[in-house]
Amino acid sequence: VQLQASGGGLLQAGGSLRLACAASGHAFRSYTAGWFRQAPGKEREFVASIRWGGGDTYYGDSVKGRFTASRDNAKKMMYLQMNNLKPEDTAVYYCAAQLIGTDYKNPGAYTYWGQGTLVTVSS
Repeated sequence: VQLQASGGGLLQAGGSLRLACAASGHAFRSYTAGWFRQAPGKEREFVASIRWGGGDTYYGDSVKGRFTASRDNAKKMMYLQMNNLKPEDTAVYYCAAQLIGTDYKNPGAYTYWGQGTLVTVSS
């Protein structure tokens, strides 16, 4: 599976942005998809995960209620809708995928990674 993230940009606090991640390769629908972010000087942080069927989603505490993960297996796409953005959301955002689907908060559990897209939120 190859992943390519897009949709990052510069915006003001309170704004919204939707990130997209395109997957190539077979059996994408079988993978658990995840979103992570990494701010300068910080460790990679879990943002969201969505199981293969799209019914089970999980979020990091800092984004609960503001971010929504979704996926379209037919199109081999995954999305991260981000609302009410804050300056502390500024980071490079990565999409990722793993086949097993356990330990979804751990970046080490993910096998495939996109290249990252930068989101900058100004105050």
